[in-house]
Amino acid sequence: MTPGAPLRPGAPPQTMVIIPALDEQATIATIVSAVLAQGLPVVVVNDASTDRTAEAARAAGAVVLDLPCRLGAWGAAQAGMLHALRSGCRHVVTIDGDGQHPPDDIRSLLAPILSNEADIVIGSCTARASAARRLAWRLFQLLSGLSLNDITSGFRAYNLPATRAMLSAEATLADYQDLGILLLARRRHYRIRESPVAMCARAVGKSHIFSSWLKVARYMVYTVTIACTRR
Repeated sequence: MTPGAPLRPGAPPQTMVIIPALDEQATIATIVSAVLAQGLPVVVVNDASTDRTAEAARAAGAVVLDLPCRLGAWGAAQAGMLHALRSGCRHVVTIDGDGQHPPDDIRSLLAPILSNEADIVIGSCTARASAARRLAWRLFQLLSGLSLNDITSGFRAYNLPATRAMLSAEATLADYQDLGILLLARRRHYRIRESPVAMCARAVGKSHIFSSWLKVARYMVYTVTIACTRR
């Protein structure tokens, strides 16, 4: 593993940025470089990519965790969280590897956690929503009772207790990180906040979930089941 850049003065203490990545060779180096420019250590969790994602991330200066088999976005995020806790970190930020989340917004995401106003902060950008995404968000809001706008955002910050909860056996059974994890957090009385962030268009590829109505339907059926059984 290649060690990440050291924290510079003024950086949030004991914070680590986790990037779950599957076949993100085209974008991962740019994201890693942008995070390191913030003075934050970054870990890329390579979810059994078939391209050169791992090599590109290492060359850019990230620590890379190579998973022996594909765990999905949430399993990869959990692997990164476990690494962060074992490294002594107290705050964790997850960011997608497709380039949609500007690393410049990381500090605004962390601010409510560092001031002890929140346990989990979601980077919210409703302007990015397609018709399928808006439909899914609205349905999830109605079923879950969560008054959150961007439920599916993978750009999130967690404090230490919330990070530990994300590694519990119950959280491990959640196949999707969005609604199931947020319901778990609510049941445990964690304070969840949203922070407005910008979103960039994908440089390459499509959303794994919202690329077709068939995938959206399958995703919604699965997630609605979670909502109905875990409220």
